[in-house]
Amino acid sequence: MLRLMVLLAGLLVLPTQAAEPFKTLDWDALLPPGQSVLPPPPVPHDGDMSSVPQPVGEVNKALDGQEIRLPGFVVPLEGDAKKVTAFLLVPYFGACIHVPPPPTNQVVYVSYPKGAPVDDLWDAIWVKGKIKTVSTSQDMANTGYSMEAVEVAVYEE
Repeated sequence: MLRLMVLLAGLLVLPTQAAEPFKTLDWDALLPPGQSVLPPPPVPHDGDMSSVPQPVGEVNKALDGQEIRLPGFVVPLEGDAKKVTAFLLVPYFGACIHVPPPPTNQVVYVSYPKGAPVDDLWDAIWVKGKIKTVSTSQDMANTGYSMEAVEVAVYEE
């Protein structure tokens, strides 16, 4: 009887709600502890961005394999006129296209086989998925992280 009471008492202190499986992060969380975002390289006066090197930043290895939710902007890589199935997620609009790419630890390669509607990708979005500290090399930029997305949604606070 005493064992049953101890067992029941232990159950009473268990949380009653399940934890949110996707941890919401901001871009600073992708930096290793104690580091800040690298400053952007100087932009050439002739406007030729191809000559600007992309800064290489260390990743936060503690994030490897975590299920996260991260806001950002899309740089499309693969898909068709209706859906984007692979893209770079970046912290600000125009990164990798109109300005030099952010440091590698501020660029995430996202694979989303389900495809995100193109019309939803001009503004900020939320991406949910498992992040990995696996770098990739794309024409637009190199990345410090990769993610297999399970959900892509229009950004709403």
